[in-house]
Amino acid sequence: MRQDTSKAAKKIVILGGGTAGWMAANLMAARWQDRDFDISLIEAPDIGIIGVGEGSTPQLKGFMDSIGVDESEWMPACKATYKAGITFRGWSTKSGFPSYFHPFPAQPDDYTAPAFFYNSYVRRQGIDVEGHPDHFFLATYLAQHKLAPIAPEHFPFEINYGYHFDSGLLGQFLSKVAAGRGVDHVRAKVTDVKLDERGDIEALLTDEGQRIEADVFVDSSGFRALLIQQALRVPFVSFDKNLFNDAAVVMPTPPDEDVECQTISTALKNGWAWRIPLTHRIGNGYVYSSGFCSADEAETELREHLGLLDSDVEARHLKMRVGRVERHWEKNCLAIGLSQGFIEPLEATALHLVQETVVGFIEAYEEGGFTDRYRQRFNDSVNERFENVRNYIVCHYRVNSRTDTEYWIENGRNNHLSSSLRGVLETWVGSKNLSDELDRQKIDNYYPSMSWHCLLAGYGLYPTDEQLKPGNETATKFKLPVIHDFIRRCGMNFKPHKELLAELGSARDGSSPDTPAYSAADADRLYRAVR
Repeated sequence: MRQDTSKAAKKIVILGGGTAGWMAANLMAARWQDRDFDISLIEAPDIGIIGVGEGSTPQLKGFMDSIGVDESEWMPACKATYKAGITFRGWSTKSGFPSYFHPFPAQPDDYTAPAFFYNSYVRRQGIDVEGHPDHFFLATYLAQHKLAPIAPEHFPFEINYGYHFDSGLLGQFLSKVAAGRGVDHVRAKVTDVKLDERGDIEALLTDEGQRIEADVFVDSSGFRALLIQQALRVPFVSFDKNLFNDAAVVMPTPPDEDVECQTISTALKNGWAWRIPLTHRIGNGYVYSSGFCSADEAETELREHLGLLDSDVEARHLKMRVGRVERHWEKNCLAIGLSQGFIEPLEATALHLVQETVVGFIEAYEEGGFTDRYRQRFNDSVNERFENVRNYIVCHYRVNSRTDTEYWIENGRNNHLSSSLRGVLETWVGSKNLSDELDRQKIDNYYPSMSWHCLLAGYGLYPTDEQLKPGNETATKFKLPVIHDFIRRCGMNFKPHKELLAELGSARDGSSPDTPAYSAADADRLYRAVR
């Protein structure tokens, strides 16, 4: 990348739209609106959007806040619903643990999570106390009772939540917001990439002979990775040694009248099926390994799972390449989205990784005086985030107890584990303090202690019922009825999900999003909300 520190780069070109490309366009436009930056996004009219996932982590709210877009604007336009967390069904065969809920955190959990941590520790010592996570968290209660995770004014506690959305509509919506901020939307097909004598990208050439130059190029071209891999030859690191899934089959079903506020992940024979509720349909898909079943077998199993064996609902088949590039910022190119890598959609981390990548680039680029001074530090940081997400996803498969198919047996005995994940598992089965181990490794910023506890406890990774001994007064110091009553009374403050979605729909006036009237200082404050 050019090392001229006397002035900032002036022109940024993003190759590829979709949610990832338009997220980058909006974050950069919002952050640099007080600078003379020219931001363009090039999108080929005939290239579709992969869109394998339609869910998010709570970080998406920070993104929307940072670009000044309210839920009443974007959620109805994108057929979005709220998400309190994820239910995992059938991943464990342990008695009493057929499913568990992975909640997003909420401040009221500060009063109940210590009981869960304590009980899970004591149960691992062989004492018979309640160790299932579903008893201890407000988000679990909200999901079970279909209550929207939006705290009213009179309930002054922070509630984290994610969203479900139509990914195609979200990309379209964000394109309008970006256009309002001056981002130029170029409809063209890039056919060639020209490099200069230093190996930087000099220009993109289109099928109509147009030459498009820039100081910084953002590769959002999907699995093609036209810039980062094809032009700049950055190697790809495959995760196939411990993440077997490489394909998906998807099909919609009609929406529920009473919309749920959770994703449901159900283990099937050779992978797992998602169920994502939107206001206009339910998104369904089966993520599987082509090494264990064919596409036709996967489609038949998904249809059977959905009760659609005799239906003519069309299925869409997708291939996935799971892994990451070695370097996400190479020369004068930043890779985002599927171009930089993909970890299967089990925990809906795709947009979270895009968001962290773009924000991290903006900060490193600014701090380095708009040069590549901190490129290595940035790449190390993004790779570390990918590896930590990978560890958490791999853990779901490694600790499964299913033996009904070769797929699950192979996952359960796969020893291609990082030293970090080995440390977590050894701490758990060794009946040691898991929070201390996460703190020692400095990995609880990626998935907090609550998430790791819910995963491992939710699978029932405890001594067997025959090995458990009755607890004394010290071991059973937390009274479950008291915890249940506290959570129930907290839940009384929340509206039904269906009702709140209707209110959002009625609040929207149907107009196209315009540029919010924010000052540069406001934009900076909102941008920091992403972090």
